[in-house]
Amino acid sequence: MSAEPARPETPAIPATERPLILVVEDDRGYRQLLLEELEEAGYALTGVADARAAQAVLANQAVALVLSDLRLPGEDGLAVLQATRALTPRPGFIMLTGFGTIDQAVAALKAGADDFLTKPVDLEHLRLAVARVLENRQLQAEVARYRQVLAGGEFHGMLGKSPAMRALYDLIRRIAQSDSSVLITGESGTGKELVARALHAESPRAAAPFVALNCAGIPESLLESELLGHAAGAFSGARGARQGLFVEADGGTLFLDEIAEMPPAMQTKLLRLLQDGRVRPVGANREISTDVRIVAATHRDIG
Repeated sequence: MSAEPARPETPAIPATERPLILVVEDDRGYRQLLLEELEEAGYALTGVADARAAQAVLANQAVALVLSDLRLPGEDGLAVLQATRALTPRPGFIMLTGFGTIDQAVAALKAGADDFLTKPVDLEHLRLAVARVLENRQLQAEVARYRQVLAGGEFHGMLGKSPAMRALYDLIRRIAQSDSSVLITGESGTGKELVARALHAESPRAAAPFVALNCAGIPESLLESELLGHAAGAFSGARGARQGLFVEADGGTLFLDEIAEMPPAMQTKLLRLLQDGRVRPVGANREISTDVRIVAATHRDIG
């Protein structure tokens, strides 16, 4: 006797996170088969025999997916599908029938069903269909939440409309009108560059360039050339002249991320540059006037 092929393992779902599936099937034996199959897959389940009982469950429990036979005693499976359409969030829906035709499939899908399976259902196919519909519904819910946030709380890439976020937006708008240098502090990943970009976008300099540099990502030997530029032949490998980021950002904003990682000698040159607004490229004989607003950021506590 050949051994039965091993079935793919279904990852365990924590009890507190198990989606509730409503099975609507008038054949008691087949309903029990479906319930046992899906319970083994890790879902929470409720089974009923007709549309009226299904509507009562939908009115009182948070159902994630309905698996319903099309032909039921009394009202049919389309009535169950109709009952899901007013729910928020709307459950997923898979229609089952032993009398599958193209017309029935099209009617069910047009009415809002996510899938249509004919009985007897291949149980592995059923598992895959249930998992796919639940995943799609979750993605749709997440997209809806993001759209809601964007509709009422998006500010230059930052999301949120809580009092704290609105206060931040107001602060950015006020500071943006000043031409003073700004230091943004906060842990890595908290959105310091988003704040810097918002400051630029809200400022009178918005039409000019926004140029960003991560000071921690540039070797000390190249940082001065990166910021100030260099003349041809200023050092080995400098075959041609190159303008620095201060000139590139002229009229706009230069964002210096991780400013605390900048070598002290370069910090001193930067201070001098901020005071007189003139840049001397490495190896050059003349200075260049620039008009740049500096916005810097660091994850370090430098208070």
